[in-house]
Amino acid sequence: AIGTVAAIACNAIAHWRSNSALDDTLDVFPCHGVGGMVGMLATAIFATKAVNGAGADGLVLGNTHLFLMHLLALVVVSAYVFGVSFGIFKLVDLITPMRVTADDEEEGLDRSQHGETIFASEAALGLAGGE
Repeated sequence: AIGTVAAIACNAIAHWRSNSALDDTLDVFPCHGVGGMVGMLATAIFATKAVNGAGADGLVLGNTHLFLMHLLALVVVSAYVFGVSFGIFKLVDLITPMRVTADDEEEGLDRSQHGETIFASEAALGLAGGE
């Protein structure tokens, strides 16, 4: 049940993201980030000692402390990951650009970055290799 809810949430965010200005070509955050967040919070909601005697009961069974600790961990880890990732991206961007130009995107990255094409018709027309 948790996996189904997480999958629906991931799919909804991926579709929303595709209509936004956010650039996440492989939908890494919608799939892994959102799925992990939903799973983490759902675990704190539905946890039960009947399944894991060494664990704790969740929010459904009246334990708000576990849910609040999971929520706090989610906020702290998200802030840390965002900050460190942003710093690394900025550092790498100083060394080598992280984004190609709009013209390179329009031409196609195979051709603009590698001088290659997969279409035989382009090769036959002499368009391969960026010509």
